[in-house]
Amino acid sequence: MKDEPLSLVFLWHMHQPYYKDPLTGSYRLPWVRLHGTKDYLDMVEILREFPEIKQNFNLVPSLLEQITDYTENGATDVFLETSRKNSSELNEDDKIFILGNFFLANWENMIKPFPRYYELLVKRGTHTRRSDLGRAARHFTSSDFLDLQLLFNLCWIDPLFRERDPDLARLGEKGRNFSEEEKEFVIAKHIEILGRIIPAYREMALRGRVELSFSPFYHPILPLLCDTDIAKVAMPDAALPVRRFTHPEDAERQIHMGLEYFKGAFGFLPSGMWPSEGSVSEEVLRIAYKMGLKWVATDEGVLSNSLNKRFRDDSGRRREQHLLYRPYTFEDVSIIFRDHQLSDLIGFVYSQWDPANAARDFIGRMVRIKESLPADRPALVPVILDGENAWEYFRNDGRDFLMYLYEGITKEERVRTTTISEYIERNGKGRKLDYLFPGSWINSNFRIWIGHEEDNLAWDYLAETRQRLEERCRDNPEDAAEDAWKAIYVAEGSDWNWWYGDEHSTESQEDFDELFRRNLMKVYMEMGKDVPGRLFVPILKEDRSFAPTLAMRGFVKPNIDGIVTSYYEWYQGAQLDVKKSGGSMHKSESLISTVYFGFNREFLFIRLDPRTSFADFEDADGISVIFTMPTNMKIECSMNAAVSKGVLYEEREGGWVKVKDITEVAVKDIFEAGIAFSDLKAEEKQEIQFFVSVRKGSEELERCPWRGHISVTVPTDNFEAMMWY
Repeated sequence: MKDEPLSLVFLWHMHQPYYKDPLTGSYRLPWVRLHGTKDYLDMVEILREFPEIKQNFNLVPSLLEQITDYTENGATDVFLETSRKNSSELNEDDKIFILGNFFLANWENMIKPFPRYYELLVKRGTHTRRSDLGRAARHFTSSDFLDLQLLFNLCWIDPLFRERDPDLARLGEKGRNFSEEEKEFVIAKHIEILGRIIPAYREMALRGRVELSFSPFYHPILPLLCDTDIAKVAMPDAALPVRRFTHPEDAERQIHMGLEYFKGAFGFLPSGMWPSEGSVSEEVLRIAYKMGLKWVATDEGVLSNSLNKRFRDDSGRRREQHLLYRPYTFEDVSIIFRDHQLSDLIGFVYSQWDPANAARDFIGRMVRIKESLPADRPALVPVILDGENAWEYFRNDGRDFLMYLYEGITKEERVRTTTISEYIERNGKGRKLDYLFPGSWINSNFRIWIGHEEDNLAWDYLAETRQRLEERCRDNPEDAAEDAWKAIYVAEGSDWNWWYGDEHSTESQEDFDELFRRNLMKVYMEMGKDVPGRLFVPILKEDRSFAPTLAMRGFVKPNIDGIVTSYYEWYQGAQLDVKKSGGSMHKSESLISTVYFGFNREFLFIRLDPRTSFADFEDADGISVIFTMPTNMKIECSMNAAVSKGVLYEEREGGWVKVKDITEVAVKDIFEAGIAFSDLKAEEKQEIQFFVSVRKGSEELERCPWRGHISVTVPTDNFEAMMWY
């Protein structure tokens, strides 16, 4: 065989979490739209300038669905809605939201190139706590907010498109004092650019310039869907969820849905798949073969463990390269294994380098790999990484680096780019693997998604909710329950557990937590069942409980009459200021202003003070006190009854069963209730967790606290004596 060039595969993985709130239909976060205007289209457009460069793009169907939702269905997100508001009509909440969120862009590469944008950042403060935003907002004029609305959306349009579009270029040059019409123009450009993404990829694929692959629809960790116990192979000491999740049919369903959506978008079926997070197992490969896939990709660490070979020494230098740079097969499906080091250089290192030097370094590494391999056999170097998240850390959104890189590769005769399918067709499916180690691209295990207390709790909630839905469908076979199953499949996505545990953190962790739980809530709502109280409580440990504004100081014994009989009847109890505890439903004006709670030796007491008057609660007709520890129970009280009373329910086998009437309830000027610890099945020193919900029928209008719960420990006889010390 003649000395062929080294085959280089770039596989750019395009993915964003599923940000759509299933209960409101709006997108909680804007990153599909913003990465769509900055990263997806330009990655394929750059290739038009380099006809000899071939690329591979992995497009996750749930990302494509969200892009299409914006372009065809008028989808919106909170950031977009706030951007569209006339700057002269912004309320206090809008202003705080803008100052807290409209600087979410790389300051060096996206904000500083616009002097006015950076001026506004400095005016707000570069090290500002969220509690300071209201005060900062008072120093911003209507013109300041309008400029900020426009510049935030303008900076997320790729520099390439800003340069090529005369009107966008003019706005960049103008720099400040924008009009509402100019702001609307920029927002319209967002939707226009989004509409060009799928057609551009389709065109380049049909021309043979790129190969398109996919991931399972909502980006789940396939091996864990098949069996969460598979995590023990790489993590033998890991604590796993209480409920073992074993649903390979869901893994197959997620792949099938992905294939069908992909075909609808592009007109053909893909040959290959990047399983979410490069996560593979033998069972996953059997499903891939069953679904007709020709290849999958994962990380070199999985191959290392499969062959029991080390491909790197302790300093990171490669060894036994001839085993790494080739495809393998399992169940007659080809597998390629990414070069972890080269992929991470682009993803995390080169952004800090001069672009030309970074490109030269990468090409030099490729040449050295070529020279170290046998000349008489083909070799494949896969470089696989996110195609979106790295570029904001590069100057000029990575365009300079990619231009130098593609130009250099074009000139380097010892290296050529190829698509994965072309390489396999030209050189064969690969050597057969007798064993495939179950793992992901991160440390060849699944620790990011399972094993931590928060991860395991999420898996338990998912398993229980799915079981309830399966039972419902078994009892009602005529009901397809499509919306409920969609919510399950969304909740199976990897992105929620990415942020649970202590491995990663983000300013948006609360949003991810709520989106996961709200998808599970959606399942119960679609089944016509009450949502379990535990799903209203964050999985994030630090968000589960709120400390009271004023702590408990002694026993209380209020008169349960719905009026403030005496200042001192609640004096020894605890107080929780609703607004200071995170607000209510993220609103500045809540229905409830203060929650009081206290106890004596036998009873727990709860009081709610309305912001104005319960008579003004035109939509509300009931108050629920929901207990999640030590037992799932709730007290429901009608606000319209002539005589106030409550009913205590306990959750049993997925349904609510009446326990007894509660007479210690009153709704007049205030809401008051008393419940015996014995009725709550709470014993001395046990923790009780609860929150309060104001409702209209089955719809929740307000929850206090909005995130988490109030925690109370059942007192001992000497509680008051202890409070004196």
